[in-house]
Amino acid sequence: MQYRTLGRTGVQVSALALGAMNLGPIGGTTQEEATALVGAALDAGINLIDTADVYGNGISEEMVGRAIAGRRDDVVLATKAALPMGEDRNRRGSSRRWLLTALEDSLRRLGTDHVDLYQIHRWDPATSDEETLSALTDLRQAGKIRHFGTSTYPAHRLVEAQWAAREHHLGRYATEQPSYSILQRGVEAHVLPVTQHYGLGVLVWSPLASGWLSGAIRAGREITTHRSTFMPQRFDPAVPANRARLDAVERLAGVADDAGLTLIQLALGFVTAHPAVTSAIIGPRTPEHLHSQLAAAGTVLSADTLDAIDAIVAPGVDLAPQEKNDTPPALLDPALRRR
Repeated sequence: MQYRTLGRTGVQVSALALGAMNLGPIGGTTQEEATALVGAALDAGINLIDTADVYGNGISEEMVGRAIAGRRDDVVLATKAALPMGEDRNRRGSSRRWLLTALEDSLRRLGTDHVDLYQIHRWDPATSDEETLSALTDLRQAGKIRHFGTSTYPAHRLVEAQWAAREHHLGRYATEQPSYSILQRGVEAHVLPVTQHYGLGVLVWSPLASGWLSGAIRAGREITTHRSTFMPQRFDPAVPANRARLDAVERLAGVADDAGLTLIQLALGFVTAHPAVTSAIIGPRTPEHLHSQLAAAGTVLSADTLDAIDAIVAPGVDLAPQEKNDTPPALLDPALRRR
């Protein structure tokens, strides 16, 4: 396993991180299975575990807490807040009122007195950067979090937050967690240059593009992945973006074969090759998934292989831009576009 410094924090983390979204109701993983997966990942050298309060409405955090009991000091533990945790309109967002409550809830579920990285799951347009950064700075000073970061922030919001931290003499975000894969390369155009400029650590989610790059989805086969059962529109072959993805996957499979790699190794090796990326978050549901993804640890792609990938999906291009989860609010709500 390779290790890299998380931004400018000085913390050393594995190039592959364990994502815990599938632990619990989302992935159908039991506590026994979750404990085995976490243990195997730690034994393989993974030392960063990423979860969120919203995963299974807190169940993922509970499972992670039980799985790392007795090994807490071996883990760089990351969680997130801001997405809705119930119907109450104040149990969401990044206000001081909610973040202080949300963190206490997460710490209780995780069975720990601190998290190493606390991330704002999505930008909250209703809350100022000063309000959020002030709350996070206080939580760090209280010892309840070690560092704080963002997830799926547009590039301009990352810049605004850095400016606000300097202007108001507050702690600054140390990391960003974007969606990035061979099939979704849009962050290369704006987000990753900003993270490099400010020295942010980058933890990539969905490096296998929701299973498109797992090797299980190929032309002529029925798509029966776990994600396709509750996100059918993302795998419907009638959708033009999905046809484009399937065509790219077939061509990428040939590149992987030529390089003597699996498609998973190609996909994870591509993401971790970018100089801005610290770790790629993998989200296995089974031991077989974990072992197939651990096989990518240490994969180094040649310049020829990277050039071949660029010829299939050009740098900075998203094949499914509607799935980026960072669309400006005014494009989603007509009321914000009209006087």
